[in-house]
Amino acid sequence: MKKTEKEITRRANAGGFTLVELLLVVTILGVLAAVAVVGLVGFGDDARVNGTRTSIAAIEQAARIWEIRTGNFPDSIDQMIKEGLLDDKALNDSFGHPFQYKRNGDKIEIRSAGKSGNFGTDDDITN
Repeated sequence: MKKTEKEITRRANAGGFTLVELLLVVTILGVLAAVAVVGLVGFGDDARVNGTRTSIAAIEQAARIWEIRTGNFPDSIDQMIKEGLLDDKALNDSFGHPFQYKRNGDKIEIRSAGKSGNFGTDDDITN
């Protein structure tokens, strides 16, 4: 059976996508991926900041328990770890930097250097 020219043309036009269609789909997927990555990048830092705030609150609670037991605040985080009030993971914030703990008489200050790792900058987190 001999195929007519019309059938050959119809089959050639029916299959596959054109190059323009494929490029359009790839471009749209690229834009969507870029938007998703840009949108998700900030959430990691927000989660670390929230985790650091939670750690600071836990250290403060442990210091208050110490104060109830002894009548004054501990001199360091290490003392609370040795007494079992804190886990040794409490030494560092969510960014991997050590906390700064200061006892000022009847008050304590617990500070994280934040993302920068340098104390005294805008990204410091404190109780």
